Amino acid sequence: MKNVLVLMHHDTGQEARFQAALDLARALDGHLTCVDVAVVPVLAADFAMSGAADVLAADEQDRERRNRAHMEPRLAREEVPFTWHDTTGFLSPCMREAAGLADLIVLNRELGQVAYPDMRALVGEVVIKSGRAVVAVPESARGFDAFGHALIAWDGSPEAEAALRAAVPLLRKASAVTILEVADGSVKQPAEEAAAYLSRHDIRPVVRRESAMVDIPSTVILDVIDEVEAAYLVMGGFGHSRFVEAVFGGVSKRMLDECPVPLFLAH
Repeated sequence: MKNVLVLMHHDTGQEARFQAALDLARALDGHLTCVDVAVVPVLAADFAMSGAADVLAADEQDRERRNRAHMEPRLAREEVPFTWHDTTGFLSPCMREAAGLADLIVLNRELGQVAYPDMRALVGEVVIKSGRAVVAVPESARGFDAFGHALIAWDGSPEAEAALRAAVPLLRKASAVTILEVADGSVKQPAEEAAAYLSRHDIRPVVRRESAMVDIPSTVILDVIDEVEAAYLVMGGFGHSRFVEAVFGGVSKRMLDECPVPLFLAH
């Protein structure tokens, strides 16, 4: 896991993405690829026909040129190898196109009350359609603690397996690893299987099993994050839906909405 891809765009979440991506590139001794997207405006047909779309697109491109002029010198001072690419389009296809040789993609979970760009929809589409692991950070994040306590939400699903496998290079850096299984009758294989897999990668996790009789799984996960002071959460992305339009249900949606730490997601 050496190639870290990060979305650069002048919005309120950029600093969180930027700082987390820098920390990940350093921890993994990797290379950072910055993709600065000038987002195509979404307009009603009659408004677009008036020429307003061209004006807005030009304004957006100019704003992102200024964004690069501000951010690239900062990045150069960080002593992390990087490349920078400018592109224009919609966020999801631009990020998926750039993801070809990426190992890990850094995005935001959400941007406060901002409806557009919809970062939660972006995370869902990129996780499902790119085949790459995604780190989705809170807007308030100012880094990624790769050396802290890693928490794995485990239900034995193929998505959980994919996230576990993808996270191994990061989990090797963690000071502690806990595998959390919420016993609600849906677990497909026990957490001990995941622990055995990690042990073969010289990772020694602790298995923790909680009953769903205590609370719903998403609440249990949030409580344990707080209790163990987890640095980040590893979980499978959107395992109960075939369609991107329907992925925002259950645990995945609540973690995107409320998780206080970065999410490591894979599908």
